[in-house]
Amino acid sequence: MNRLTVVDEIFLRTHRGMGTPIALQGLWRTDDAMEPTLLQAIHDRLRAGALGRRVVRARVPGARRAWRPNTQAHPLDHVGSPLPEAAILPWADTLGTDLDPEFGPGWRLSSASLEDGGTVVALTCSHALADARGLIHAVAAALDELAEGTDHPTNGLTTDSAATPPPTALATCDVSTPPQPEPTAATASTLPPRLTMRQVRTDSRPNTDTHEKRWGTSTSDWADARVQWSTIIGGTARALRRGIPRPPATGTPDPSHDRALHSTLLTFDAAEWDDTAAASGGTPNSLFIHLVANILWETGFQNSEIAASLPVNTRDEPRVDNDLAMTEIAMDRSDTPATIRDKARTAYLRRMSSPADLPEEILQVLPDRWAYALSKGAGERDILCSNIGTLPEALRTVGAHHCDRVAARAIHPGLTEFPRTQLSGYLSKLAETYTLALVSLSCDRETLNAATDRACTAAGLHAAPW
Repeated sequence: MNRLTVVDEIFLRTHRGMGTPIALQGLWRTDDAMEPTLLQAIHDRLRAGALGRRVVRARVPGARRAWRPNTQAHPLDHVGSPLPEAAILPWADTLGTDLDPEFGPGWRLSSASLEDGGTVVALTCSHALADARGLIHAVAAALDELAEGTDHPTNGLTTDSAATPPPTALATCDVSTPPQPEPTAATASTLPPRLTMRQVRTDSRPNTDTHEKRWGTSTSDWADARVQWSTIIGGTARALRRGIPRPPATGTPDPSHDRALHSTLLTFDAAEWDDTAAASGGTPNSLFIHLVANILWETGFQNSEIAASLPVNTRDEPRVDNDLAMTEIAMDRSDTPATIRDKARTAYLRRMSSPADLPEEILQVLPDRWAYALSKGAGERDILCSNIGTLPEALRTVGAHHCDRVAARAIHPGLTEFPRTQLSGYLSKLAETYTLALVSLSCDRETLNAATDRACTAAGLHAAPW
């Protein structure tokens, strides 16, 4: 049976309003109009694919929640009235509502015509269903099947096609892929808790075990509960032998007043970015972290030191799941891409610890509000730098249409209380272009744009609108 991991349940709680709401979003642009039949074909394959699932509760105390295939989906959403360039992100920012990974569809495929004759397509997904790499894998699989003219195989488990209660609020965000030899961050937004992420991995592929095909059997739940309780009791005993566990270190959220949510998308020539990084003694990833930190300082951030959360992709094979860890570094104004490279390399060898040094699995057996209180705000830092890495070539072609502009980011639907995080950056590469998505949780659009221009100029980078 496919069980939720500790990370999955963290994002499930944010969907319920406990933590910073986050949804992942992929954006594609073509220069010509995309046929509705093509978009519907993509939608059908996504619906039957690994994103087509929802959470079900376990019947035995201590057993983890599980995934059940769910062929329900929000209908393909298309805006017929052409959007101007400036309206693309405001439109995309609204697409995170009504995603429900537990009682309804957790993803949505949307498209809009553009005034220049092109099309923009957005896939928005609850973070409980997947992280950034997982979302990319799901899209690439759907496009590959479309190109081959094949249908997605059903996953062999009982599907959930009956009507469900209407979806309500939303979930949270994601990670990056560590390039060699230096691991990078991942695609997340504000990942709430401090965790080692050594959880049992879930696999969205069908389980061939006879008992596992019988969804929700008491035998499977009892077996999972035994493993969970054994891990928790043993780990807690070891923690107590080392002394009373210390509370998790938490960031102090800034007041929500005078803070606003704004985003932007920029593109950079990949050769120029890589050359600039090499000339400064850094890497493309350390230049990314350096740039995001300096953008925050340029917005007027007063602290002399910036703490950065760095998500890390931990998957060993392509799959749709949350498979990430978190680490962190601290920077001051004297840091360069070279010094950040060294700090990041050291940081990737360690991961943020479990809450109060207790086994992270304890978060899966406590009541949701207790689990949230134990880990609240612990993964939040001043900035988040999520390096998604190189996107697969499959994303460049949608049917007969060529996509040169593809972006991945996180959004925060329904945000009412701001976290400590002031600025989140998401970097991805496709062909000869880097795309930088910035989400500011601290300043107005004009301040963000001006700060970005100054930081790019100081770094020797030339940004172009997405």
